[in-house]
Amino acid sequence: MTTGLQIGDVRIDGRVLMAPMTGITDLPFRVLASQLGASYVATEMVAAAELARARPDVVRRAAVGAGLPLTVIQLVGGDAEAMAEGARMAQKAGADIIDLNFGCPAKEVTGAACGSALMRTPDQAARIMEAVVQAVSRPVTVKMRLGWDDNSLNAADLARRAEVLGVAAVTVHGRTRKQFYTGIADWEAVAEVKQTVAIPVIVNGDIITAEQAREALERSGADALMLGRGVYGRPWLAAHLERALIDGTQLREPDREERLAIVIRHLRASADFYGLPLGLKMFRKHLGWYIEQAPWPADPTERRAAKARLCRLETPEEVEEALTALWLDVKHSRNFDVENKPQVVEAIA
Repeated sequence: MTTGLQIGDVRIDGRVLMAPMTGITDLPFRVLASQLGASYVATEMVAAAELARARPDVVRRAAVGAGLPLTVIQLVGGDAEAMAEGARMAQKAGADIIDLNFGCPAKEVTGAACGSALMRTPDQAARIMEAVVQAVSRPVTVKMRLGWDDNSLNAADLARRAEVLGVAAVTVHGRTRKQFYTGIADWEAVAEVKQTVAIPVIVNGDIITAEQAREALERSGADALMLGRGVYGRPWLAAHLERALIDGTQLREPDREERLAIVIRHLRASADFYGLPLGLKMFRKHLGWYIEQAPWPADPTERRAAKARLCRLETPEEVEEALTALWLDVKHSRNFDVENKPQVVEAIA
């Protein structure tokens, strides 16, 4: 089984990619996931027109930094000229790959004729792809859905046009826009796209376990897979699934001290990146997922109560102490050695 993916002139050292997710894949998360073994983590969705106007919060979403194996900046927009200018700025900022969002189902996005709404206007989608490909020298990719609804399943047709226009790869979420995230992702429907084009196809949707990863690749015939919501509270998941696909090794989940070190590292990075109090506010959703995903306390009711309590704390120091007490049953975390805890790479014996 191949262990990497070629997108244009960019070699990715793996076939398990992390999707761009608004409010999730900011720079602190991307650096952390990369340190834990992820080979590809895209930025949050970046509004191309606002990036071109240098709106501070949008520029921050496209932030690049040290510690990343590569930089993938995803752009969203409905105007070809604005998308081309955003792509030029993304390339200047250091993007290795520029991804176009034709798949976001959010009403505020589709209402502006962006995201998955572009699957209803394939000619405009084509104009955007052509403009962006011509504007930059970096590989351009597209993330889409199967179609707007069951009556307009046009992913294969759009992928064919993308390939002709010079797009280097496509990712297909196995749902329509009308489904949002309900129902079950249709991996077999992605196979039609794979059979239509020669460029790499990446399957996305409902992939959390190694078994699902193997099945998604087998049923879709895709060259790689992309993780979404499954990484919430588990930034090590891509590395775990990558190893499972390569040699079948099942990696153990982080123990108490390893998991605590990961969370504290993430918290401190968020505080440094955004400053306070915004850094803590941005981190709270991650904190909630970390607590929900951990097996301690064993009682889910206790975990929910702990989540509610810790997400109301007002300083990073209070969060560190409370989380250490929750997982290690000690009162103070200030002497906890975050940097020298072992990485989560050991296999289950």
